Amino acid sequence: MTDVLAERAEIDAQIAGKTIASAFADTVAVQGDSPAYSDKIGIAEGSTEWRTLSWNELRETGLTLAAALVDLGVQPGDRVAIMATNRNEHVLADVAAQHAGAVAVSIYNTLSPSQVAYVAGHSAPTVVFLENTDHVERWQQALNEIKPLAVIVMDPDAQFGDALTWSELLARGEAVRSTHADEVDRRWQAIDAGDPVTFVYTSGTTGNPKAVVLTHRNILFEAASTDKTVNSEGEHIALSYLPYAHVAERVLGIYLPQINGAHLYLIADPKLLVGALGQVRPTRFFGVPRVWEKIQTGINGLLAMEPDEAKKQAVADSMAIGLEYVESLQYGNTTSPELQAKFDAVNAAVLTPMKAALGLDRVEWAGSASAPMPLETAKFFAGLGFSIYDIYGMSETSGAVTACGPQAFRLGTVGRAQPGIEVKLAEDGEVLARGPVAIESYFENPEATAELLDAEGWVHTGDIGTLDEDGFLRIVDRKKELIITSQGKNISPSNIENYLKESPLVGHALAYGEGKPYVVAILTLDPDVAPIIGGKLGLEGTLAELSENPAILGIVGQAVEAANERLSRPEQVKKWTLLPVEWTAESAELTPTLKLKRRVVHTNYADEIDALYTSGD
Repeated sequence: MTDVLAERAEIDAQIAGKTIASAFADTVAVQGDSPAYSDKIGIAEGSTEWRTLSWNELRETGLTLAAALVDLGVQPGDRVAIMATNRNEHVLADVAAQHAGAVAVSIYNTLSPSQVAYVAGHSAPTVVFLENTDHVERWQQALNEIKPLAVIVMDPDAQFGDALTWSELLARGEAVRSTHADEVDRRWQAIDAGDPVTFVYTSGTTGNPKAVVLTHRNILFEAASTDKTVNSEGEHIALSYLPYAHVAERVLGIYLPQINGAHLYLIADPKLLVGALGQVRPTRFFGVPRVWEKIQTGINGLLAMEPDEAKKQAVADSMAIGLEYVESLQYGNTTSPELQAKFDAVNAAVLTPMKAALGLDRVEWAGSASAPMPLETAKFFAGLGFSIYDIYGMSETSGAVTACGPQAFRLGTVGRAQPGIEVKLAEDGEVLARGPVAIESYFENPEATAELLDAEGWVHTGDIGTLDEDGFLRIVDRKKELIITSQGKNISPSNIENYLKESPLVGHALAYGEGKPYVVAILTLDPDVAPIIGGKLGLEGTLAELSENPAILGIVGQAVEAANERLSRPEQVKKWTLLPVEWTAESAELTPTLKLKRRVVHTNYADEIDALYTSGD
């Protein structure tokens, strides 16, 4: 405890008197004309060009837009909503809002009109930034209800009533910049560390989303604590492709770069990620588990098509050495000179060329969060010589509270408590966290705040975990998602689902068994892999047609059997069904960060679940 308090005091001293805005000004003073953010908006498809803002341009344009917001009537503390993909204008709108003294709120692009109306009604933004026609349509209902001071549309082709275009807002800012310069300076310099810097709306898996109020101190402490864990020096070049409405991307893609400096390449469509990796060759890469799983599937597909058995064996042998090497780097282990020499040899000859083909050869730090990383996926990348540092946290803790890092990591865990942050388990195994990264409240939701925070300031995460003797945390599952069968067995569905998804053919899986005598599973095909496997089998057809094919069903059945062999008897999947559809964030079964919305699946596929229990054995 003394160490934690000492670490906390050290970080508090480091960030004393600072805000995100002042840290940003300091970064600009140092970075100047260095590239800050790049995107591909307006660039011809296939071109290697990027549209880049320097740090000076980012701040100067941000201040100009802040003057325009002041001129429109935005007041300190007002909310400014942004629905846009990851592009330079999204970051500029965020910078402008902050320097006008307002609170930027990024909204998930996939929310339905009714969901948008709820968030808009709750946050009551005075200005709304929208990117395209699709976003305008999603906001039609909300805009008719909240009547903001102004709507700004980024794409010239998108229109909404008397909305301002991006160029019109910029021209307005240039015209009034000198008039409002002193006011803009006064506003951002008057920001207090305890003031909100953003609202992050939860994904709403269990009801209406809640607005997490994150302050400047929350984020500054998170950034400083994470920096001690990451301990990464050298160039910071990264890709930003997850939604800015998600706390991880907001911290990693907006705040950390503005605090420490970096060059971020913004990817508007995650489908373009693989191509961008090859162009950018980042030095840091963060992905939710599903992203890592998709990359793994792609590599396995390429390896499967290799006709030279000797080459395939050489890759397998090299990856076995890579895994042994990464396991030797775990906390408490040592790497022998012999193993180091073997790894250096295969890394140079085999593993680095494989990583280079993916654009991952320069990665010095690789992270994963948002959901448990399947151990087999972590081990697969360890075979490439990658240590993927698993991270655990939530919006309500400004992001990470535990993390693996170069100085301390253990496969299958989400690391140890970050500097200055306390983590412990409640009597029922729930993970509790405390520290300056914890929020003080949800916005206008005292009931939910009371459920989240206890009298001693501990955040009740809702996750069940275990702590080993060295302080490494493992997440078992969500407390409310644990399955209790009719025999009283407590079962983690995510553990079962991760085993099922180790088959490249399985896209998503949901295990069910609450109050039932046994566990069943609902599965979907991977839309990228299924046609490839179907083609090898001489099969053609849509995803729906493939899902009914006996050969495909047979392969999926083998995947279920393989998972069952690794599960205890109560956990084993007795029956399953393969759906003829794909689950996406747009189809409501997944959150924008590709986590399962269990209640939605339970509701949408209640008949299919019932059939698994009522059909004959």
